[in-house]
Amino acid sequence: MTVGDNIKTIFITGASRGIGREIALKFAREGARIAIAAKSSEPNPKLPGTIHSVAREIEEAGGEALPIATDARSEEALQAAISATLDKWGGLDVLINNAGFLGVTPLAATETKKFDLMHALNTRAPLITMRSCFEALKHNKGTVLNLCPPLNLDPGWLGAFVPYTTTKYGMTLLSMGFQEEVKKTGIAVKTLWPATLIATAAVGMVAGEQGLAVSRKPAIMADAAHALVKQRDRFAEKVSWLDEEVLGLLGETDFTKYANVPANAAHIQRDFYIGKF
Repeated sequence: MTVGDNIKTIFITGASRGIGREIALKFAREGARIAIAAKSSEPNPKLPGTIHSVAREIEEAGGEALPIATDARSEEALQAAISATLDKWGGLDVLINNAGFLGVTPLAATETKKFDLMHALNTRAPLITMRSCFEALKHNKGTVLNLCPPLNLDPGWLGAFVPYTTTKYGMTLLSMGFQEEVKKTGIAVKTLWPATLIATAAVGMVAGEQGLAVSRKPAIMADAAHALVKQRDRFAEKVSWLDEEVLGLLGETDFTKYANVPANAAHIQRDFYIGKF
């Protein structure tokens, strides 16, 4: 039996919709116990999905759920959510940092409060959760999965919206450094990023219906996340992965089934930080 065969308890941030929800449901179908730490506790007509609606879906899929209203900007809230998870289930096998804020403004047009928000969610929160979950993950030789991009220093990307880029690359650097820090403990640290646009609420707000029409479904990220966590030995060579890379190593060659609009399967748009700008 490999480490990934015995996944029981998962703590995931920002899973009230989109990619986080899809990942949670993927593991729920195997009976996992999942703590959903997200801010969305009340219905929002503009953003469907709450921690409670996802909790119901997790239970309907065969898993157990612990919905915890959590503002990931707050260290106290994150620590309380982690403590509640450990109190309920006694341990932790997987930490998934999915919460984040997408801000595509150049430096000269980025307000300080907007940068503070990006930094708080994209960089600071993962540091807090990794530190706070360390002992529990060490005990179970668990896995950290952070949703952030591979480092790409192409000048075009650096010049596009560098405030956001610095916070997401900061998350990636934290992941790479933490893997070195904990490699003797049995903890594995991985990052995952989509090779294409993914049909989420955030993409819809930035790119509109046109962007959603050339996106893939969140299911591709869930399938890749599941593989990284469950088949750790196969993906031990590096920290940062794209969803296409992961599934390609599993033998997948046809990604058309993931198209958000099937008729556009041949025209899916590549995501941020993939190749040249």
